[in-house]
Amino acid sequence: MNRIDIAGIGLEVAHIPGPSDRAPLVFLHEGLGSVAMWLQRGQHWPTDLCAATGRAGWLYSRRGYGQSDPVADVRGTPRWEGGWHIGRHGPDYMHHEAWQVLPALLDSLKVSNPVLVGHSDGATIALLHASRYPVAACVAMAPHVMVEEVALRAIEQARALYENESSGLRQRLARYHADVDNAFWQWNDVWLSRAFLDFDMRAECRRIAAPLMLVQGLGDEYGTLAQLKEIVLAAPHAQCVELAECGHSPHRDQPAALTAALVPFLSHIP
Repeated sequence: MNRIDIAGIGLEVAHIPGPSDRAPLVFLHEGLGSVAMWLQRGQHWPTDLCAATGRAGWLYSRRGYGQSDPVADVRGTPRWEGGWHIGRHGPDYMHHEAWQVLPALLDSLKVSNPVLVGHSDGATIALLHASRYPVAACVAMAPHVMVEEVALRAIEQARALYENESSGLRQRLARYHADVDNAFWQWNDVWLSRAFLDFDMRAECRRIAAPLMLVQGLGDEYGTLAQLKEIVLAAPHAQCVELAECGHSPHRDQPAALTAALVPFLSHIP
């Protein structure tokens, strides 16, 4: 593991070695994810996908996740300092990550035209980035382009479990984050805020020209196929994969089926 400084904030990064003649895979984690969660014991799907597609890979933990520097005053009054957001996130927090932080990180890594592989919040960030910046391709697993009631119910349930010490959720998440409260509340607070009810980035999807693969588990507790249908309306060239017996995390629930779908898709990408 390494750290890269972006405008005074240290972000945790990890590299998966591979050929340098093809666009690398850049993995973008979900709202409670991190580098360690991508690479948790017994489940090394990013490494497996890099090997199966003959590509190198990069992973990073967003600010406040994994071993990256925390969000200052994470539940306090929203404000900006030195180009970084402080306090509770606003509804545009994924836009900022996609259009400000990720470009700066890729520039530091000397990565151009990557293949973005995002999950949940990371999938939304991947779509937003692809709407403004050149990418070789974009893979969006369980993306959120609008707010659904099913997601809010699941996130409310997550809050109840997190606040209940006997559930063990906080302890399990603490394995993957240096400051687990920082990771949890920056995600949970914004999603359950009144301002976030109007979150909608379907218009941005119309500007995505790169090859696009959308993946949804049919048992996803955080979203429905309506998300994919809306993206396809905006970007008709998108390909879709629906996975049975799969919840919100296709790379954990159906890793073999997911890889089998992505290998031919990525075989045509330089």
